[in-house]
Amino acid sequence: MNHILKNISTFFQWVLNGTLFAIGIVLTVAVLNTAYYIVTLIPGLFTTDIAYTTFMEEIINFFLFFEFLSLVVKYFKNNFHFPLRYFIYIGITAIIRLIIVSHESSMDLFLWSSSILALVISLVLVVRYGKEPNSGERL
Repeated sequence: MNHILKNISTFFQWVLNGTLFAIGIVLTVAVLNTAYYIVTLIPGLFTTDIAYTTFMEEIINFFLFFEFLSLVVKYFKNNFHFPLRYFIYIGITAIIRLIIVSHESSMDLFLWSSSILALVISLVLVVRYGKEPNSGERL
């Protein structure tokens, strides 16, 4: 019975690894596409407010794609394990993008800023007290 369960586990690990590899390729294309779009926005950057807002949105999108891509790389480098701190980095970046894109309500801005503070505090706790499984090193 243990042999069958081990084979099933190995099969699902291969499916997960293949899927994450495909996602890594898609994210690489997205990073390159976003970088190209950012370069095309540079000439019109100082002419209108819309160009500046779009430029900032695309830079944050670039970092989101880049962070997800680095998360996939870390998964393969850390013996098929996702480090928690990378998810926190992605959450902070996503909330910053949300603040830049939509900042009409001061209450929403306060709540989003509070959530960034909570994520930063949790990041400090993870870095200070957390250990990565299978690596033996402190974060």
